[in-house]
Amino acid sequence: MAINVNTVYQTVLMILNKEQRGYMTPTEFNKVATQVQLEIFEKYFEDLNQQLRIPQVDTDYADRQENIDEKIAIFKTFGPAVYNNTTLPNNPFFTLPTTDAYGNSVTFYRLGNVLYGRDRFVQRLDRHDFYYVDRSKLTRPTKINPIYLYENHKLFIKPDTITSDIQIDYVRKPSDVNWSFNVGSLGQYEFSSDNSTDFELHISEQAEVILKILLYAGIIIKDPQIVQAAAAQVQAEEINKKS
Repeated sequence: MAINVNTVYQTVLMILNKEQRGYMTPTEFNKVATQVQLEIFEKYFEDLNQQLRIPQVDTDYADRQENIDEKIAIFKTFGPAVYNNTTLPNNPFFTLPTTDAYGNSVTFYRLGNVLYGRDRFVQRLDRHDFYYVDRSKLTRPTKINPIYLYENHKLFIKPDTITSDIQIDYVRKPSDVNWSFNVGSLGQYEFSSDNSTDFELHISEQAEVILKILLYAGIIIKDPQIVQAAAAQVQAEEINKKS
């Protein structure tokens, strides 16, 4: 379940207007909301890495690794890579998907597993090992044990006889948040749900989304009290998550 963009915007406006502290335009909100979503999204990977080093409680709903992975899972998808042997004829490569297996246009964010034939994992190597392994008769890759190099958003796969049937599991970038509106007869902004884009974050992040937007709002309207109050609350939330 997504976080409703109108609910967040109206809550932010209510808090800002409660003490006559200022106003945040839809354009300002959309830019800040998109930035906040990316910050929270990127932090999932840092938090997951940290939790992997900590023993977890084997209890339903209390396993932090699983809870973070559940939040990331919203953005997990897969799709076919496209073979290209024209741009670099002597060094063909596969390009990353721009449309996933569900037919959605997506922006690639982080690479997961690379599979050949849907059931064989392709081993990732750095540049040195990639070329060293390929030159050795004993370790030369085969279609049973393929390898790949990932550089410049391209996949270089060995052996060269593999020219199709490469599938990629990856994490896509969240869509930009958009509170769409029409201008009413009195010049007021009227919410338009048809063209709006909700936050794609897990519903449990709604409170943190609002707090972080208020933090930026305080900077925009130059109100240090809002900045301090929001920053303190965000910090308290972070400490609570890690304790």
